[in-house]
Amino acid sequence: MTEAAFRSLHAELCRRTPNGPEHRRGTLAHLTPARVAAAAADGRNGRSGVLAAPMVWQRGPVYPQPAVYRLRAPTAPETGTPGVHFALDRFAMNVHGDAHSHLDALCHVVFDGELHGGVPESRLAAGAALGITLDLVHDGIVGPGVLLDVPRLRGVPWLEPGDFVGAEELAAAEEAQGVRIGPGDLLLVRVGHRRRRRESGAWDAAHARAGLHPACMRLLAERQVAVLGSDGNNDTAPSPVPGVSFPVHVLALHALGMHLMDYLDLDELAHACAELGRWRFLCTVAPLRLPGATGSPVNPIAVL
Repeated sequence: MTEAAFRSLHAELCRRTPNGPEHRRGTLAHLTPARVAAAAADGRNGRSGVLAAPMVWQRGPVYPQPAVYRLRAPTAPETGTPGVHFALDRFAMNVHGDAHSHLDALCHVVFDGELHGGVPESRLAAGAALGITLDLVHDGIVGPGVLLDVPRLRGVPWLEPGDFVGAEELAAAEEAQGVRIGPGDLLLVRVGHRRRRRESGAWDAAHARAGLHPACMRLLAERQVAVLGSDGNNDTAPSPVPGVSFPVHVLALHALGMHLMDYLDLDELAHACAELGRWRFLCTVAPLRLPGATGSPVNPIAVL
């Protein structure tokens, strides 16, 4: 996709998106109370599973900025003595790295000097991003989840780094799986990133990874998808749009106001969905309460 074509698509998606303070929820507006209530039926088997990968504390090729964890055990004088003592924990992390499962808030992307909804980027530095920080989802996200498994469609274990998923493949995966994404859905797209890393070893995912082609975002906008997530970064690397980094992030967060979840682990969910023959489920997403933040580590739960 040329930069000119990308900018044309960006403008088209911006026109689709209502603007103004009363519309700051972005695509979460598609996730109505009625749709949330109806999604409860998708968890009828009561089978739950986590969609986040474990935190990583060791530095490595794919983890140049691992999370930092410290355990404080009872001190030597306390050990073995009567009374109550506590073990304590402390951790710190780069929320938006290429390792950990996380949610992107709408203020995460700055494009041409603006945040989502035309908010000047200066508002972010001033700590006043006008309701598009992580606070927007302080009560969590609960709704109907749909998994589209692209490696399953292709008959391969994973997509190779640098490959991308087109809109026509999303439609083909729908048909093959007997499911259709629609208004208010939390769409999860599996590219096999986690399985490839487990079976083939680590690589520099910042410079080579599978993801969605930016043209997919027109389909997601037309279907009124509420949230997009993937076991990769959602974006392909290298970028398929010369001159524009992270085009899917720009179109989702900046143009549509669509929250993203990056680097989930969808392998067990894909296995469970295939076993049950159902690719729709109840999905809950509970970010941390981090006022003013651009994102949060997250551990989504799928209930089938």
